[in-house]
Amino acid sequence: MVLESIHCENIPLPVSRIGLGTWAIGGWMWGGTNDDDAVRTIQHALDQGINLIDTAPVYGFGHSEEIVGKALAEGGRRDRAVLATKVGIEWTKDGKVFRNSSPARIRKEIEDSLQRLQTDRIDIYQVHWPDPGVPIAETAETLSQLQREGKILEIGVSNHSPDQMAVWQKNAPLHSVQPPYNIFERQIENDVLPYAQSHGLMILAYGPLCRGLLSGKVTANRQFLGDDLRRIDPKFQEPRLSQYLNAVDRLTKLAKKRHGKRILAFAIRWVLDRGDRIAALWGARLPEQLDPCQEAFGWRLSDDDYAAVDQILAETIKDPVGPEFMAPPDA
Repeated sequence: MVLESIHCENIPLPVSRIGLGTWAIGGWMWGGTNDDDAVRTIQHALDQGINLIDTAPVYGFGHSEEIVGKALAEGGRRDRAVLATKVGIEWTKDGKVFRNSSPARIRKEIEDSLQRLQTDRIDIYQVHWPDPGVPIAETAETLSQLQREGKILEIGVSNHSPDQMAVWQKNAPLHSVQPPYNIFERQIENDVLPYAQSHGLMILAYGPLCRGLLSGKVTANRQFLGDDLRRIDPKFQEPRLSQYLNAVDRLTKLAKKRHGKRILAFAIRWVLDRGDRIAALWGARLPEQLDPCQEAFGWRLSDDDYAAVDQILAETIKDPVGPEFMAPPDA
């Protein structure tokens, strides 16, 4: 399959505009995982032309990176992938997480990640969350040094504001930003999106299906088990859940009527058409969950489509809420 792609100056491969997000396959906060399924999913993504694989050390406390490393090592797949991971979240033995972007922590994490990922370089290395305890200039300079050493090819940040990115760019190169973005969570349209577009940054939009709400698979009776983060996600609790499911039902009908597409493909296309340097990170856990991605290409949304979406949201979501609940503690 031929997918749309983004050219990046320091990355030899065109970057697919759909990426595989691997938080869920790490198991932590998603009710566990199956390693064999996860490996097959990653390899199936590459076979479909999805070469952007996004992970992080904290996803499963190293487990997601290990799975990604295993999947890419088999059959020499590493050089077919654009590998993105993150830095700056530390955890304790009992699973508590906190931010730490100190140079010493970054130096430790890069070596740990390279080992888990079975690679000699990371294509896109991103600071996972801003750390108020460490000056941005200090963190930026450390990643700039790693780039000069050849351990990373491009530098990114995740969950950073325009002001924080502006400080970063005074001290080091910046190539990408990874914010939450989907039909229901649109805060970046007020700040991060215009900043990134005006500065030529690639946007790796995470949560384009809003943790499954926009997949068309979530029902009012759906039960989430174990440590699945949707058990604490305000969107999945009443009275909000009914509002969001009502919106999904109407969006599903809109996608079918206007484009003959499923809601999942419509939601992905909605993100991609916000700019030509936006990639959508799709968190599949089974190979077959990736198959509908082909439906997201070969067509575009019109201004009328975007206006219709806005009208549906205004009429259905009376108590909107963002993704703020996912932010880790500052320290």
